[in-house]
Amino acid sequence: MADAPLHHGGRLDQASAAFGEPPEGWLDLSTGINPFAYDALTIQTDLIRRLPHDGDLGGLLLAARSAYGLDPATTVAAAPGTQAIIQILPHLREPSTVAVLGPTYEEHAACWRHAGHSVSEADSLPDALAADVVVAVNPNNPDGRLIPASALAEAAGELFQRGGLLIADEAFADVAPDFSTAPLLPLPGLVILRSLGKFFGLAGLRLGFAAGEPEIVSAIRERLGPWAVSGPAIAIGHRALSDRRWQEDMRQTLGVARRQLDLLLAGNNLTVIGGTDLFRLVEADNAGRIYEHLARNGILTRYFPSHSRWLRIGLPGSDGNQARLAEALNGLCAET
Repeated sequence: MADAPLHHGGRLDQASAAFGEPPEGWLDLSTGINPFAYDALTIQTDLIRRLPHDGDLGGLLLAARSAYGLDPATTVAAAPGTQAIIQILPHLREPSTVAVLGPTYEEHAACWRHAGHSVSEADSLPDALAADVVVAVNPNNPDGRLIPASALAEAAGELFQRGGLLIADEAFADVAPDFSTAPLLPLPGLVILRSLGKFFGLAGLRLGFAAGEPEIVSAIRERLGPWAVSGPAIAIGHRALSDRRWQEDMRQTLGVARRQLDLLLAGNNLTVIGGTDLFRLVEADNAGRIYEHLARNGILTRYFPSHSRWLRIGLPGSDGNQARLAEALNGLCAET
């Protein structure tokens, strides 16, 4: 029997099938993707018509090293999104015990389990260290849990001493750079994942990176094969990662937008229990009802069937979208 599909945000086709197509279109707050996306997206047409050159990819990797604060000696691989890397990693080790710090992005546990490993969910990093492989999403999705880089580095060293591996998924680390382990690399026993999709708002570009343990990262590169990243993704990724001013300004913008969302949620008696500057995690007895009410008003959030009191809400973005969310939440209060 096939496994049940995992629940993810951004499934607007499924939302339309369940709730109908909103007349004004969907306001998708289910993904945690930056609504203020990087918009310097023009490219030369020859990038679509020819295969990427080695020099193109080399320039992208240099930009990634600089943006993430990587030592030049760190091995880096570019991929068509970090999901591709997540699916490759379990096939680079013999069957192992794997601890995933949870609850978190479900694809990590699923991919290791499908590859024949023994997978468990751990509540804390010390609890996870009994396993051969530890996966930590930092900042975590969906609750925003943060683990100091020093603690992850120490854990990686302990795992390495017995042939283990620590994987730090830093998909949301652009909004919490002080917690990134990237500046500590190269560090034995550690592989980190970085993504352009969340912070830059370019999820459809499909571009991510693995960095760290040379044997593992080189094997990822080999599995991906030549031309794994498209020419347009290389060019836009290079430009975005090199645009430090935009990155610094965006962190300020997201902080303001997150505080505005917090005020809106608090004004509607919704308790924020975690999150990052890209999304908030709300706890409510009627989370399922709130999810359905918002969906019927054309606003998609992220509901967690396994944690039925949780609801993750992304940043609305524009003032109009903020007002639309406020109106829908006010409508919910009027019903109760």
